[in-house]
Amino acid sequence: MKFWKYAAAGAAVLSIGAAGAYAQYRNSVDEPDYSLVSEDGDIQLREYAPMIVAEVTHTGDRRRALNAGFRRLAAYIFAQDRPGKEIAMTSPVMQDQGEKIAMTSPVLQDGGDTSGSWRTRFVMPSEYTMETLPTPPDDVTLVEMPPRKVAAIRFSGRGSSDDLAAREQELRAWIADRDLTIAGPAEFAFYDAPMVPPPLRRNEVIIPVE
Repeated sequence: MKFWKYAAAGAAVLSIGAAGAYAQYRNSVDEPDYSLVSEDGDIQLREYAPMIVAEVTHTGDRRRALNAGFRRLAAYIFAQDRPGKEIAMTSPVMQDQGEKIAMTSPVLQDGGDTSGSWRTRFVMPSEYTMETLPTPPDDVTLVEMPPRKVAAIRFSGRGSSDDLAAREQELRAWIADRDLTIAGPAEFAFYDAPMVPPPLRRNEVIIPVE
């Protein structure tokens, strides 16, 4: 009996420590500022200020393209392939899909998505401008995004393609019910590192609206 009591106490201490580490990790990573227009459960209508993103495009299935894009952009911000200082990591990592590539035998991934062109983006810290950011390699592009309004739905878990597709469908239905006009393709946003347990992860599907 004493063993299980001590084991339970130890597990509680570890849980508290993990929760504290997770909270510290979350607070240490900057996110782009936005104004909250309205909120309906897990769905928010937001207005974002202008922001600068570094982006790179890869072809293939979504998850592999995301991993490749993350590694490439991480090399840029951490000064692994250029001179100069590191750039602070921000959150979220954003992904959207470009034009699909015609294939005779599509490569399928979780969720049934076909292979295509996927763009991965890192948001640059707000103190930088296009002039003060380090010059990126040829395959990395800096883009200044204008102010915009978006609808976003938040959920936890691994952020699989099945989850993303289901949440995108839910968000599109919410937008249609409110007679909002979609102004761009759906984007996927991932806020946490892979070591964060899936129940604690924050994922979003974001759709620009007029």
